[in-house]
Amino acid sequence: MSSYDVTVIGSGPGGYVAAIRCAQLGLKTAIIEKYNTLGGTCLNVGCIPSKALLDSSHHYHDAVHHFEKHGIDTKEVKVNFEQMIARKEEVVSQTSGGINFLMDKNKVDVYQGFGSFKDATHINIVSEDKTETIESKHTIIATGSKPSTLPFISLDKKRVITSTEALSMKEIPKHLVVIGGGVIGLELGQVYKRLGSDVSVIEYMPKIIPTMDGMLSKELQKSLKKQGIKFYTSHKVTSVENTGETVKITADDKKGKPVEFEGDYCLVSVGRRPYTDKLGLENAGVKVNERGQVETNDHLQTNVPNIYAIGDVVKGAMLAHKAEEEGTMAAEIIAGQKPHIDYNLIPGVVYTWPEVAAVGKTEEQLKEEGVKYKAGSFPMRALGRARASMDIEGQIKVLAHAETDEILGMHMIGARAADMIAEAVIAMEFRASAEDVARSSHAHPTFTEAIKEACLAVDGRAIHS
Repeated sequence: MSSYDVTVIGSGPGGYVAAIRCAQLGLKTAIIEKYNTLGGTCLNVGCIPSKALLDSSHHYHDAVHHFEKHGIDTKEVKVNFEQMIARKEEVVSQTSGGINFLMDKNKVDVYQGFGSFKDATHINIVSEDKTETIESKHTIIATGSKPSTLPFISLDKKRVITSTEALSMKEIPKHLVVIGGGVIGLELGQVYKRLGSDVSVIEYMPKIIPTMDGMLSKELQKSLKKQGIKFYTSHKVTSVENTGETVKITADDKKGKPVEFEGDYCLVSVGRRPYTDKLGLENAGVKVNERGQVETNDHLQTNVPNIYAIGDVVKGAMLAHKAEEEGTMAAEIIAGQKPHIDYNLIPGVVYTWPEVAAVGKTEEQLKEEGVKYKAGSFPMRALGRARASMDIEGQIKVLAHAETDEILGMHMIGARAADMIAEAVIAMEFRASAEDVARSSHAHPTFTEAIKEACLAVDGRAIHS
């Protein structure tokens, strides 16, 4: 029987990062993955393939709507959807292959099979051709999440689909009905709208991306509406029926009146749930809460001292980069170090165009908590760089403490917001004031100048607006 210092169950961003960090710290490490490729949901059916389709569809959209304005004549532009999906698969394959390389480089033993606890220190691994057991002093649970649904919805994965099926469609939908106005639904909705689908988004809450700052919700909905996506907020879906060639959806509007929708595909995007199916947690004595999440303390340690859990399977935002930070933290704690994570500084991003990104407190949260603050905002259309690239939608809003001027939150919608949010994270990690950022030189012309200007606007002294 093989023995390890640490075994990681699950090879997503949290799991493979944890394994690499454990190996770097001199711990004999194994990783178990039930699928044939490493990388988990993010690399295989999540972050990476969705961004590949977003980028491909963005190029097509620009060619159709913007190239002529730039002085580029494109007489006949058409979608080769089969090639678009093939390119996506190629990107996924290259990225997953990179994880294999990293496992070899760091001398992490990879087990292909389904891992489950025999007890707190032994793990059974069942593959197609054999069953084996390994011993592990410590285990990190990194099994991630799977798409959620509603109790009355039957996911046939043909007409009524999840994000997984939406990433590998055989045809472009005529009318895609999206249930859920969150990140995944909006990103995939925009992909297919660009490619020619009619897209309708049904959201239970009064606004899309409901957990983000109200300004972002309002601005994004306005932008996507201009692009042709239809929104039905404050609508409660009551039934979804696959009739063969179409899907019929019934929902109650804000007044309780039934409304019917019909599309050839229905994307159910109502969140994700922790994946712990058949993991054998009961054999190890690991506790799970009422939401199906593995319970952990502030050190990501379960109630069984030698077993840790990270990523989507524990509390907090279901984000790849959050899982990565937790994977590093768990590895370092096992090795005797004392790392920490400030969960307030884990950024959130929506990869639509315009992109949406945020970190820290929303304006609604500050009001609810009674924190005195001041706000500054700056429109992207006032930037020379934005006008040059024709990306003038959006704005950046900075929230700073009314007395200390410390930045408490930054919320942005516009081109390259997903990349720009890192500046806000760094600033807040070092507890910078709005004045600190405003006094820092930003290259001209760039999109990041909007961050400087928004920080200047906190005290009413933006230069270009």
